[in-house]
Parts: sequence; structure tokens; C-alpha cells
Amino acid sequence: MPVYPRGSPTRSPLPRPAGGPVFHRLGLAALGLALALAAGPSIAAPQPAAAPGPGAGPRPGRQVAAVTAVASAPGSTTALAGYAIRSTAEVPDSAATVSTPGYPAAGWYPAGARSTVLAALLAAGAYPDPFYSTQQQRIPAADFDVPWWYRSDFTVADTTARTHLDFSGVISAADVYVNGDRIATADDVAGAYTRHEFDVTDLIKEGTNTVAFRIQPNDPRKRLTMSWLDWLQPPPDENMGIVRDVTVRRGGPVALRDAHVVTALAVPSMASADLTVKAQVRNDSAATVTTTVSGTAGPAAVSRTVTLAPHETRTLVFSPADHPALRLGAPRVWWPASMGEQPLYELGLTATVNGSPSDTARQSFGIRDVQAPLNADGDRQYRVNGRPLLIKGAGWSPDEFLRWDRTYVEDRLKYALDLGLNTLRLEGHIEPDEFFDLADRYGILTLPGWECCSKWEGEVNGTEAGEEWDDADYPVARASMAAEAARLRHHPSVISFLIGSDFAPNEEIERGYVDALRAADWPAPVVPAAANTSAPITGRSGMKMTGPYDWVPPGYWYGKREGGATGFNSETSAGPDVPTLDTLRRTMSPAELETLWKNPSAAQYHRSPSRTFATLGLYNAALAGRYGAPTGLADYVRKAQLAQYENVRAQFEAYGRNAKDASEPSTGVIYWMFNSGWTSLHWQLVDRFLDQGGAYFGAKKANEPLHVQYGYDDRSVSVVNNRTSTASGLTARVTLFDPDGAQRYDRTVTGLSVAGDGASRTALTVPEPESVPGLSTTYLARLLLTDDAGREVSRNVYWLSTRADVLDYDNGDWYYTPTTSYADLRGLNSMPQTAVAATASTTEDGRGTSTTTVTVRHTGAGATPALLTDVHLVGADGSPVLPVRWSDNQVSLWPGESATLTATYRTADLRGSAPRLRVSGWNTPTTTIR
Repeated sequence: MPVYPRGSPTRSPLPRPAGGPVFHRLGLAALGLALALAAGPSIAAPQPAAAPGPGAGPRPGRQVAAVTAVASAPGSTTALAGYAIRSTAEVPDSAATVSTPGYPAAGWYPAGARSTVLAALLAAGAYPDPFYSTQQQRIPAADFDVPWWYRSDFTVADTTARTHLDFSGVISAADVYVNGDRIATADDVAGAYTRHEFDVTDLIKEGTNTVAFRIQPNDPRKRLTMSWLDWLQPPPDENMGIVRDVTVRRGGPVALRDAHVVTALAVPSMASADLTVKAQVRNDSAATVTTTVSGTAGPAAVSRTVTLAPHETRTLVFSPADHPALRLGAPRVWWPASMGEQPLYELGLTATVNGSPSDTARQSFGIRDVQAPLNADGDRQYRVNGRPLLIKGAGWSPDEFLRWDRTYVEDRLKYALDLGLNTLRLEGHIEPDEFFDLADRYGILTLPGWECCSKWEGEVNGTEAGEEWDDADYPVARASMAAEAARLRHHPSVISFLIGSDFAPNEEIERGYVDALRAADWPAPVVPAAANTSAPITGRSGMKMTGPYDWVPPGYWYGKREGGATGFNSETSAGPDVPTLDTLRRTMSPAELETLWKNPSAAQYHRSPSRTFATLGLYNAALAGRYGAPTGLADYVRKAQLAQYENVRAQFEAYGRNAKDASEPSTGVIYWMFNSGWTSLHWQLVDRFLDQGGAYFGAKKANEPLHVQYGYDDRSVSVVNNRTSTASGLTARVTLFDPDGAQRYDRTVTGLSVAGDGASRTALTVPEPESVPGLSTTYLARLLLTDDAGREVSRNVYWLSTRADVLDYDNGDWYYTPTTSYADLRGLNSMPQTAVAATASTTEDGRGTSTTTVTVRHTGAGATPALLTDVHLVGADGSPVLPVRWSDNQVSLWPGESATLTATYRTADLRGSAPRLRVSGWNTPTTTIR
């Protein structure tokens, strides 16, 4: 997140009662568990809901009868199926009574296995849809100023096995009870990321058992939990609840814990890889026990027999020195999606006692090597398996209420690949194991880390948000780091941990983090912060956080200063990303939509709670200054899509072109952000409903595998090759046109060859616009790249002006650089309307996926091109079919030209109707083809 200068306005969290629980952690288990977020209905397309009156409390709940049947097999792990929850203000009974089996939880609310309080209440219909209009303001924060009870029943058939309660993800702290007995206090169970394991064998009985959590209110300024700051309007409950699985583990006298594989790949040859298997064996009994731990790590078998004294814990290490099979020849190496395949291996271990299984451990892992040294300019340069790559990523957000929906997440990850991104940054809100499993599978790199502007940085961020640490915070922080390190270390998609965001930790805090990471055999670089700073142990960050976070012109990105394309920019964008008209109508009321385009300086609830980002003032001024004042909502949205396309495209193109520069190369860029956790007007490449507008297709165009592009700084036409192999026999052509289609300049260069892995080559330079006879103030540049067979492999169209955007760097602020004079693109408004025809056919693969192939053709009379022609797949009611992945979209066509596009989507999302196509564009009338 951005660094707020001292005295700048930031969000004040909801008020909390004074005298909250003091953090004190005793014996925190240094293990990680999935941040599995709240279960519930599909969250891909929230709808406005009927609501009680403003200030009304939750509606009465219903009794929850679900009971979890716990497996008996040694080594089994059973997640609790869900909870009954209720405010302690409405439960007069004692904790011992509430946590006793048979307690009548009549009137309590049902909650999923992973659920915040508010997520459960929303699922029960207690409040209106908070993603529509300002309805979230109707949810009274006072409902969450007191602790809430989470209660769950489970049955055990066999009490001879040992039973452990294992959990993480409590926000923010909790007293824990089992069958009427308290097993932990809120001092013990504190911190959203700490993991806890309690031996409850002596408390468990045959039949029904009960576990109850008394969840404390959350305040991210005071607790090491999670916050939202300026991303979105924060949830009134501050995400209090249980957002990871609570599991019941069964086992024999010997427990297996912390099993993992440390890999060492021979780089650069990749001819071999050494595997080292580690596991803790713990004797949970009062007698001496001999156990045999055996299993496989990939193709290699391991085995060892040890004798453990009563309650002894020992770490077993299996290495190639004692198990030669652990040295693999020709290993299957894991690569990011753009660089190769994503094979995974499996670790499986069993501890046996007297020939019977006592416990098991299983985990997948990948073999890959990640390094991130600082280059000659002090910038961090990532290398995967010895090969450098430009990090092209975006900031990831979970659902605002931390609801987990695997399908929705997978759809967004596929979108990230579709955009040509290779990395997602998770600043706080570190997602569950399933997320990283999917990232491993799809080859998407991830950059998890702690968040800014809250308690996490309260000790080091001066006057910014977050209180200074007290003695109780240090063990919570160390345990949080240990847990996340143990949870994430085996995922090949995880390529770093950022132990700071806007500020690096001081030496005491950093030492706790580094020691925990080292103890967990952390296999990837540790970065002290996302900002340009350093820490005593880990040194310089090699990253910059110079913004911008609000509107700047496209040419800004080419300057090698501030947020321009040099070094590693950990979070940056031109701010607002106004979604499509379809999404806006699902997000805002008619009155709010009227204000959106008519009142540029109005505060927008769906932008940010921060006063800095409350309005769209900078953005709207630029939109009107460059394209002309909007004449209505539809005109405002179409201009927004055009503006966002050119700006996002320029950001990624600049970083892509400069990646191989001899001086001050770009090494990484994280677009801020990939998505929003709710219905938003800023910081998103894709909106809440998975619709795609100009920002999306601008990024997709910039990051295509073989790409021709224009440089706003030097008018160069360059070819960037993101493929792994050299591209040769290429022809690049640039043609300049007036908006009415009159041709003013044309040049072709043949015989181009460009190396792979992100190399670029300048094909030609466009002359100064003043030297092109007859060129209008607003003009179009069409770039075409063809292969040696004459096939078009890249098409890129720019709308430019003879008058440049002028930046005032001397008076820049931390979140933007002022523009004192705008490019004149108003000539686009005079482009005559022209027709685009479309034909389509659809096939279904028999596995639930359909593909619609669309051919769009410019059929209009005259020479005027059809600028940014958009095709939307829609259902019978005219609403978009989402998600959908297009091979290309928002294409610009000249008379007689055509383009063939494909759309891939779930057949079921058509809801039984035939696919229809809605064709529109900058100067193309909207038509729907059935």
C-alpha cells in the first residue's frame, strides 16, 4: 500500500471499546495452516438484496443442527463442518454452559467452516447486500464491538486414539473451550496467522463433543491481524471470526509434524536435484516408544527407526548422503507458466508403532530455484532456475468478507494468465492453501508478505496508522512468521516473503522473522520491504514504492524516474479503473450514476474511504481535458474505457520494453491492483463480476507473447518477444491516419529478428508529428507485425496528439505527478459512425466448456476506421456471460479488415440460452447478434 506522508488523512478504524485483551502467547506452535476463507454462497456475482431499516440489528437466526463426524483412523484430520454463532451480548449463559454438549443453541446463526461474523450474517440475510450503493453503511458497527461465540459439535466413536485440536486464522483473539473446560485464553490464541495445537485427549468422550470460541473484536491498529486501509470501505466487523479450518487430528502414541522437503537444484544445468526430507517425530505417550518412519519423496524411498523417550520430540533428517535415491538425475523442474511446465512431486510419510500406523504426513512440492540478487543499479532482479525474468504482476485481493470460493478464485487466476501476468502480490490477507495449490498448478508466481499501515508496522512507521508494539506482540509476530513459513515453503509458486511493506522492520522485529524463516528452511529470498528502504539483516529491498496511485498520462511510464519503467516498482498504477456500464448499473444507484459523470469532484463511496482517494477529481479532469467533457453516462464510460486501455497498455509496455536496457533496466512492476475485494471504481484490472473493460484488454495487448508497440517517449516502434525462443523473419509496419481515415504516413521494415525471454528490438522511429504533412492534431497510429509467412502476429493501434501531455515533476506528490497540459484527443469525437458486422459459431467440448468463434468485419462506407470494437458475449436477458476468456478483443479495424476472435466460457453460464453477441465501439453503433 502507499506510504502516507505525515499528517496525511488515513482511514480511522471503527471505534472499539477500551481495555481489550492483552496479547500474551505461551508455546505457540511454529507451523502454518491454510488461510481458508469463509464458506458460503457463490460470491462471483453479488446482487442487491432486500434490507431491514437503517440501524436495524440482525434478524433472528435458526438453530444449527449440523454435527461433524470425526474420523478414527490414525493420521486422519477432520475439519469442523461449521458453527452456530451469536453475540455474547445476547447469550447470558456461562462459557462452561455454552461449550457443553447438548446446549440449546436456538436462535443462533449458522456459519461456514471458515467464516467471519459478518459473512455469516450476510449469508443468513440479516443485512442488505453491502456491495450495492451505500448499503454497507446500514450495517451497525456496534453489533461487533463485543465478543461473539462460535460453537460446533463433533462426534467421536473411538476414544482410544489421541485427539488434537489444530487451528489457525482466528481474528483477532479467542478464549477456547472444549466440553465445558477452557483450554486457552485470548492471551494464548492471538494473531490472525498464528497456529495452535492442543492435546484434548483427556477431554474427549465417546459421542458428541463441543468446541466453543469466544472471538474478540478486531482492531488492526492494535492487533497483528488484517486490515483494508484505502482499498475499499472496510467491513463493519473488521473481519472478526474464524477464517481457517479448525481440525480434529487423530493419532497413535507417535505424532508426525512439520514434514517437508528441502530441494537443491543444480543451476544452470538442471541436471540433478538433491532432496532433503525433514520431519518431527513426537512421542505423545508416557512410555518409551520405538517407531519406524518411512515413505517416499517423489521417486525416492526413505526409512528410519528411532526410539523416543516419554514425550520426547526429535527431528529426523533424510539426506542424499544416507539415502542416495534422494539425489535425482534429470529432475522434472517447475517453471512459471510463460517459461515451461509445472510438474509437482509428492511427499508421503507414515510413522508406525508395533507394525500399526500411528500418524501420517503428506505434501506436494516442486523443484525449482529462485534467486533475487540486486543488480548494478541496486534493483532486485528475479531469476527462476537461473533464468532472469521481468516480474509482471498485480496486487491480489480476497473477498472483502474473506469468503472463500474456489471457482471464483480459479477464474481470476485464469484471467491473470490470460493477461500475460506472471506474478501476484499478496500484501497481507494471505490466502488459503488452496490458493497456492492453484498457483502451483497454473504456474503463477506469488509474493506474499505482511501489510502496511496497521499494527504490523506500528513500531517503525512513525506517525502512521498502527500502535507501537508492546512485549506481547513480539512472540505473536514470530509465531505468525513461523506458521506462514511452514505453510508456504513447499509451494514453488511462492518466490519471496516481504517482511515489510511501506516500512522495513527494526532489528529486533526482523531478527524474529529471519530466525523463524531460517528454522522453517525457507527456500526463497526474503525482502525487507516493498518500499525503497533497508533492514539491518536482510539489507536493501531493491524495490521502490514511488507510486503513482492516481491518474498520470501514458507517457509518464517511459520516464526513468519516480514510478517510470526502471527498477522494481512494487505497487503502481494510474489509479481509477471505471468498470463497464453493465457493472456500474449493478453497483450504483441511478442517482449515484448521475453524479458519477455530472459532478467530477463528488466523493465516490465505491472508490475509497481515504480522503486522498475519495473523489475521481484528477481522473475526471484528465478525461475531460484530453477527450472532451462527457455528454452523459454512456459517453463518460466509453471515454473511460479508451483512457484506461491506453494507460494500462503504456504502463506494461514501458516496463516490457526497458527490461533489457544496459542502464537502469526495469526488473519488475506490480499493477495496483489486479482486482478489488468488492464493487470498486479504482485499482482493478478486472471488476468484481469478472467483466472486462479497457484496463483489462490494454494489459492483455501489452503482454501478448510477440508484441509490436509504440514508445511515447521517443516515438520508437519496437518488437518485444516474450516467447522463450527467437522470433525471426518479422515485418513491422506503421501507418499514421487522421481520425477520418486519411493516410498521412506509412513505413515498413522487413527481416527483423528478436531474441526470446523478453528481449526487444527497435524496428524504426516515427518522425516528429510536425514533419508529417497534413497530420491532424489528433491522429491514429496503426502498428502491424507479420511473420515470414505474412500472417499477422500482432496489431496495435494508438490514438495520439501533436500536443503532448506535460508533466510537472517538481510539484509532484507521493501519489501522482501533476499534468499541466493535456494531449488533445478531442478529434476522436468527430469520427463518423461506421458499421461492424459479426458472424459466429459455437462448439461445446462435452465437459461443460463452450467456445464461440466470432469474426468481426468493418463493413462501413468510407475510410473511417472502427476504433476499439468491443464484443461482449451475452445471455438472453442481455447481461454479460462471465467469466469469459477472449483470444483478443477491443480491436480496431480499417475498411475491409476483419478479425477472428474466440471466447471460452462455461456452458452452464448461458443458463440454457443460445449465446448472443453485443458489438459496440468508440464509433460503432451497439448491436446485438443472435
